[in-house]
Amino acid sequence: MINPSLSLRAPLSILPEVADALATGRAVVALESTIITHGMPYPQNMDMAQQVEQDIRDAGAVPATIAVMGGQIHIGLSQAALAALAQTPHARKLSRADMAACLVSGDTGATTVAATMIAAQLAGIDVFATGGIGGVHRGAETSFDISADLTELARTAVTVVCAGAKAILDIPKTLEVLETYGVTVIAYGQSEFPGFWARNSGLPAPLRFDTAADIAQAHLMRARLGLAGGQLVANPIPLQDEIPLPQITPMIEQALAEAAAQNMAAKSVTPFLLDRIFALTAGRSLTANIALVRNNARLGAEIAQEIATARALTR
Repeated sequence: MINPSLSLRAPLSILPEVADALATGRAVVALESTIITHGMPYPQNMDMAQQVEQDIRDAGAVPATIAVMGGQIHIGLSQAALAALAQTPHARKLSRADMAACLVSGDTGATTVAATMIAAQLAGIDVFATGGIGGVHRGAETSFDISADLTELARTAVTVVCAGAKAILDIPKTLEVLETYGVTVIAYGQSEFPGFWARNSGLPAPLRFDTAADIAQAHLMRARLGLAGGQLVANPIPLQDEIPLPQITPMIEQALAEAAAQNMAAKSVTPFLLDRIFALTAGRSLTANIALVRNNARLGAEIAQEIATARALTR
């Protein structure tokens, strides 16, 4: 259900398919758009976006890819809008800090995890599927480089399905910050926190659930308790698609060393690291990334359906 106290003031443009699903209490899964504009070139990005949306439909839910275009927050994109976004070379990468400014300027902006969570809550969408969240960057003790995704998880009531934090980050510190912020962190189907490209990170998960129904019930219970913030569901990449930790770790370390040697800083670090890891893995990192996003979309659809079913039973 759309939040009327917020959505009437926010410049939302909701795709009719999504609006109908929300109005009738059916399952909807939000999707971010930075993976489209900043993740890979056209037309591969368009193909991937269509594939992920179809995965959600095949799993019985409605996809809602989110982006800022023409002064509106688009909740769901038509095929024409998706194609236009996929071919926008300099789309802004939006988080909480610059989302409003982009709406005022009329620029095209792709939503990060934080911005997608904000838009999903405005539209009344409970579940958001992505690849990996941002977190604490290595060396953050001197750079203070910590993603806004973590604070958004602490304040915005959306369940986010990912494959863990991006493996280029400081995962132990990321988990510590999430614990400090009181964010519910759940590993799906295993007791170890997933390592993004690898199924395991070597770190224990704070919580474990083995069914989408349990995750959905925890989401609903948080609302009943009046708790702020969302849930982070860490879903391991499928076994056949992973790059095991012993293989990927030396490549990450090499990419990090190269970034340090070139004095990379701030927003330029992550794109550089991902490009280098793509090259070092001979493209396997991108193949794995697409596989984990699709896997998260399918689980997100299951969770969204369980939430919709539970709400219907209480009406």
